[in-house]
Amino acid sequence: MTCVTLPDTHIDAMLTILEFPDPRLRTRAQPVAVFDKALHELVDAMLATMYAAPGIGLAATQVNVHKQVLVLDVSEEKNAPLALINPRIVAREGEQVYQEGCLSVPGIFADVQRADRIVVEAADRNGQPLHIEADGLLAVCIQHEMDHLVGKLFVDYLSPLKREMVRKKLEKARRETA
Repeated sequence: MTCVTLPDTHIDAMLTILEFPDPRLRTRAQPVAVFDKALHELVDAMLATMYAAPGIGLAATQVNVHKQVLVLDVSEEKNAPLALINPRIVAREGEQVYQEGCLSVPGIFADVQRADRIVVEAADRNGQPLHIEADGLLAVCIQHEMDHLVGKLFVDYLSPLKREMVRKKLEKARRETA
Protein backbone atom coordinates (compact mmCIF):
# COMPACT_ATOMS: atom_id res chain seq x y z
CA MET A 1 0.00 0.00 0.00
CA THR A 2 1.26 3.45 -0.87
CA CYS A 3 0.47 6.64 1.00
CA VAL A 4 1.54 9.95 -0.45
CA THR A 5 0.25 13.48 -0.65
CA LEU A 6 0.11 15.44 -3.87
CA PRO A 7 1.53 18.88 -3.13
CA ASP A 8 -0.78 20.76 -5.48
CA THR A 9 -4.03 19.07 -4.45
CA HIS A 10 -3.43 17.93 -0.85
CA ILE A 11 -5.19 14.64 -1.57
CA ASP A 12 -3.92 11.62 0.34
CA ALA A 13 -3.71 8.56 -1.88
CA MET A 14 -3.68 5.10 -0.42
CA LEU A 15 -4.20 2.76 -3.33
CA THR A 16 -3.15 -0.86 -3.34
CA ILE A 17 -1.65 -2.06 -6.61
CA LEU A 18 -2.88 -5.55 -7.48
CA GLU A 19 -0.15 -8.04 -8.38
CA PHE A 20 -0.05 -10.88 -10.89
CA PRO A 21 -1.68 -13.44 -10.84
CA ASP A 22 -4.58 -11.67 -9.06
CA PRO A 23 -7.69 -12.50 -11.14
CA ARG A 24 -9.04 -8.94 -10.75
CA LEU A 25 -6.29 -7.83 -13.15
CA ARG A 26 -8.19 -9.75 -15.86
CA THR A 27 -11.36 -7.65 -15.49
CA ARG A 28 -12.41 -5.66 -18.54
CA ALA A 29 -12.79 -1.96 -17.63
CA GLN A 30 -16.01 -0.13 -18.37
CA PRO A 31 -16.21 3.30 -20.07
CA VAL A 32 -16.41 6.37 -17.86
CA ALA A 33 -19.74 8.13 -18.31
CA VAL A 34 -19.57 10.76 -15.54
CA PHE A 35 -16.74 13.26 -15.26
CA ASP A 36 -17.12 14.40 -11.67
CA LYS A 37 -15.22 15.06 -8.45
CA ALA A 38 -14.90 11.32 -7.79
CA LEU A 39 -13.15 10.87 -11.14
CA HIS A 40 -10.80 13.79 -10.38
CA GLU A 41 -9.97 12.23 -7.00
CA LEU A 42 -9.34 8.84 -8.63
CA VAL A 43 -6.98 10.39 -11.19
CA ASP A 44 -5.11 12.31 -8.47
CA ALA A 45 -4.82 9.22 -6.26
CA MET A 46 -3.62 7.13 -9.21
CA LEU A 47 -0.97 9.71 -10.11
CA ALA A 48 0.24 9.89 -6.51
CA THR A 49 0.40 6.10 -6.30
CA MET A 50 2.21 5.84 -9.65
CA TYR A 51 4.83 8.43 -8.69
CA ALA A 52 5.41 6.83 -5.26
CA ALA A 53 5.75 3.29 -6.61
CA PRO A 54 7.75 4.60 -8.63
CA GLY A 55 6.35 4.00 -12.11
CA ILE A 56 5.61 5.75 -15.38
CA GLY A 57 2.07 4.49 -15.92
CA LEU A 58 -0.90 3.06 -14.02
CA ALA A 59 -4.29 1.81 -15.16
CA ALA A 60 -7.35 1.92 -12.92
CA THR A 61 -7.68 -1.86 -13.24
CA GLN A 62 -4.37 -2.19 -11.38
CA VAL A 63 -5.91 -0.48 -8.33
CA ASN A 64 -9.11 -2.55 -8.56
CA VAL A 65 -11.20 0.19 -10.17
CA HIS A 66 -12.64 -1.21 -13.37
CA LYS A 67 -13.11 2.01 -15.33
CA GLN A 68 -11.30 3.06 -18.50
CA VAL A 69 -8.86 5.41 -16.79
CA LEU A 70 -5.09 5.48 -17.09
CA VAL A 71 -2.40 7.87 -15.98
CA LEU A 72 1.19 8.22 -17.11
CA ASP A 73 4.21 10.45 -17.03
CA VAL A 74 7.23 9.52 -19.14
CA SER A 75 9.04 12.83 -18.59
CA GLU A 76 12.52 12.77 -17.04
CA GLU A 77 11.48 15.39 -14.47
CA LYS A 78 8.21 13.61 -13.61
CA ASN A 79 6.34 16.84 -14.20
CA ALA A 80 4.16 16.03 -17.20
CA PRO A 81 1.28 13.90 -15.89
CA LEU A 82 -1.30 12.76 -18.40
CA ALA A 83 -4.70 11.20 -17.70
CA LEU A 84 -6.52 9.39 -20.48
CA ILE A 85 -10.18 8.52 -20.01
CA ASN A 86 -11.86 6.04 -22.39
CA PRO A 87 -8.76 5.87 -24.65
CA ARG A 88 -8.90 4.36 -28.14
CA ILE A 89 -6.04 3.73 -30.54
CA VAL A 90 -7.27 4.99 -33.91
CA ALA A 91 -4.05 4.44 -35.89
CA ARG A 92 -0.83 2.50 -35.47
CA GLU A 93 2.33 2.29 -37.51
CA GLY A 94 5.63 0.40 -37.42
CA GLU A 95 6.97 -1.91 -34.75
CA GLN A 96 9.37 -1.61 -31.86
CA VAL A 97 10.61 -3.94 -29.16
CA TYR A 98 10.90 -2.39 -25.74
CA GLN A 99 11.88 -3.94 -22.42
CA GLU A 100 8.84 -3.46 -20.23
CA GLY A 101 8.18 -3.76 -16.54
CA CYS A 102 4.93 -3.41 -14.64
CA LEU A 103 3.90 -2.27 -11.18
CA SER A 104 1.61 -5.33 -11.05
CA VAL A 105 4.51 -7.65 -11.89
CA PRO A 106 7.24 -6.22 -9.64
CA GLY A 107 10.87 -6.89 -10.48
CA ILE A 108 10.15 -8.61 -13.79
CA PHE A 109 11.19 -7.17 -17.16
CA ALA A 110 10.76 -8.60 -20.64
CA ASP A 111 10.95 -7.53 -24.27
CA VAL A 112 7.54 -6.82 -25.79
CA GLN A 113 6.78 -5.94 -29.40
CA ARG A 114 4.37 -3.04 -29.91
CA ALA A 115 3.48 -0.43 -32.49
CA ASP A 116 6.16 2.24 -32.87
CA ARG A 117 3.75 5.11 -33.50
CA ILE A 118 0.12 5.42 -32.43
CA VAL A 119 -2.68 7.94 -32.56
CA VAL A 120 -4.95 7.93 -29.52
CA GLU A 121 -8.28 9.60 -28.94
CA ALA A 122 -9.47 9.94 -25.36
CA ALA A 123 -10.98 12.40 -22.93
CA ASP A 124 -9.15 14.31 -20.23
CA ARG A 125 -10.33 14.33 -16.62
CA ASN A 126 -12.90 17.03 -17.48
CA GLY A 127 -14.35 15.14 -20.43
CA GLN A 128 -12.62 17.31 -23.03
CA PRO A 129 -11.42 15.43 -26.13
CA LEU A 130 -7.74 14.61 -26.50
CA HIS A 131 -5.91 13.65 -29.70
CA ILE A 132 -2.41 12.33 -29.06
CA GLU A 133 0.21 11.27 -31.58
CA ALA A 134 2.82 9.23 -29.73
CA ASP A 135 5.98 7.34 -30.51
CA GLY A 136 8.82 5.75 -28.57
CA LEU A 137 8.38 5.33 -24.83
CA LEU A 138 5.10 7.28 -24.73
CA ALA A 139 3.58 4.98 -27.35
CA VAL A 140 4.78 1.90 -25.47
CA CYS A 141 3.44 3.19 -22.15
CA ILE A 142 0.01 4.03 -23.56
CA GLN A 143 -0.28 0.62 -25.22
CA HIS A 144 0.86 -1.15 -22.04
CA GLU A 145 -1.68 0.68 -19.86
CA MET A 146 -4.47 0.22 -22.40
CA ASP A 147 -3.81 -3.53 -22.29
CA HIS A 148 -4.67 -3.42 -18.57
CA LEU A 149 -8.06 -1.94 -19.41
CA VAL A 150 -8.95 -5.11 -21.34
CA GLY A 151 -7.51 -7.48 -18.74
CA LYS A 152 -4.19 -8.11 -20.46
CA LEU A 153 -0.74 -8.01 -18.83
CA PHE A 154 2.66 -7.72 -20.45
CA VAL A 155 3.44 -11.27 -19.25
CA ASP A 156 0.73 -12.45 -21.69
CA TYR A 157 3.23 -11.68 -24.45
CA LEU A 158 5.62 -14.24 -22.94
CA SER A 159 5.59 -17.97 -23.60
CA PRO A 160 3.45 -20.04 -21.20
CA LEU A 161 6.64 -21.46 -19.66
CA LYS A 162 8.13 -18.02 -18.98
CA ARG A 163 4.79 -16.76 -17.64
CA GLU A 164 4.65 -19.68 -15.19
CA MET A 165 8.24 -18.98 -14.10
CA VAL A 166 7.26 -15.36 -13.41
CA ARG A 167 4.23 -16.46 -11.37
CA LYS A 168 6.37 -18.83 -9.27
CA LYS A 169 9.09 -16.21 -8.75
CA LEU A 170 6.53 -13.66 -7.51
CA GLU A 171 4.85 -16.21 -5.21
CA LYS A 172 8.25 -17.11 -3.70
CA ALA A 173 9.04 -13.42 -3.14
CA ARG A 174 5.66 -12.92 -1.42
CA ARG A 175 6.27 -15.91 0.89
CA GLU A 176 9.71 -14.59 1.81
CA THR A 177 8.37 -11.13 2.72
CA ALA A 178 5.34 -12.47 4.63
